Amino acid sequence: MLYNAYEMQRAWLAGASALASAGAEWWGNPANPFGYLGGGPMFAAALDVFAHAAAPRGKPAFGLDHCEIDGRRVRVTEEIVHRKPFGQLKRFVREGMEGSPKLLIVAPMSGHFATLLRGTVERMLPKHEVYITDWRDAKFVPVEDGRFDLDDYIDYVIEFLEVIGPGAHVLAVCQPSVPVYAAVAAMAGDNHPCTPRTLTMMGGPIDTRRAPTAVNELAMERPYAWFAQNVIARVPRGYSGAGREVYPGFLQLSGFMTMNLGNHMLSHWEMFKHLVQGDDESADATKTFYDEYRAVCDMTAEFYLQTIDQVFQRHLLPKGEFMHRGRVIDPGAITGVGLLAVEGERDDISGIGQTKAALDIAVNLPEALKKYHIAEGAGHYGIFNGGKWRTSIAPIVEDWIASHNG
Repeated sequence: MLYNAYEMQRAWLAGASALASAGAEWWGNPANPFGYLGGGPMFAAALDVFAHAAAPRGKPAFGLDHCEIDGRRVRVTEEIVHRKPFGQLKRFVREGMEGSPKLLIVAPMSGHFATLLRGTVERMLPKHEVYITDWRDAKFVPVEDGRFDLDDYIDYVIEFLEVIGPGAHVLAVCQPSVPVYAAVAAMAGDNHPCTPRTLTMMGGPIDTRRAPTAVNELAMERPYAWFAQNVIARVPRGYSGAGREVYPGFLQLSGFMTMNLGNHMLSHWEMFKHLVQGDDESADATKTFYDEYRAVCDMTAEFYLQTIDQVFQRHLLPKGEFMHRGRVIDPGAITGVGLLAVEGERDDISGIGQTKAALDIAVNLPEALKKYHIAEGAGHYGIFNGGKWRTSIAPIVEDWIASHNG
């Protein structure tokens, strides 16, 4: 019922968006004499803002067709090197460039597409052979393709590293820090030849008991049964995954928007003012951000509920009780992987100390293979995108990879 209601609303808003867009063009058309009235620019701007906010969105494209290397423009193409039902391994191929460190960027499976890390990929491309986990929207995965839970997530990470081959490095952004850390610990314990040389974790919920945020408190104050009964929906007809139980992306987006509602309202007010003033460049920058931010995808119910239970409520990994396929994951098995933990000073999703916990529980890892960095003034999004990421955080990650590249 919840998903069907959303689909009805989405269909209505899509029509309203189209009408508003046509209205904005009409008011802004130089040939329209009414557009020169005192309120013409204001009406056009208001309709434009509404049209953009209400428009339906699909999966965005990375759109990275080149990068700059040593002052030279190098062509970049995307290549799918491995496909699985719930995700694929994507490689960004730089024309004529070989021998760079291999870097697997593990994107969050938390309601957004991997393209949310476009800026992360773009910044790391000049010095690395970059791969990324391109997770699939669960509403498009047929029920007959089976389940996808935390065990499967860990299996996918290990399999992707096997495809990339020995000597790779891993960068996990936010939510995947836990399953990727578990995968690395399992591989290290097995002396797996494809165990990565370094693992960088950014804003990850390794131990959410440290400096809990509003997100962590929400997960703790309600019982597991509440989440199972209130936020899980069944994919409606019309999608290839019809009948699958999911945590809908639109619910995740609503939660994120509500957390910082004032900031989002201010951003749209500023966009309105820029449009009225004819500052299309500034307005387009805001539109570009929200085009990505509002493009959401569904997660399988089992993955979402296990994450709530094992990561946010029972804290199994830092307690040494996290299991994978019936086997306890031992952080102490990590003895030769360089671990870098990056946190944002103003992160309102993963509090300070939650990612750093990954270093503390790796009790047998030499201190020389541990590094911690706190990004001053950076929020959650800012640690992997934007100016602070490009100029102050990425160089630290690059140096860490270079110094442990064998």
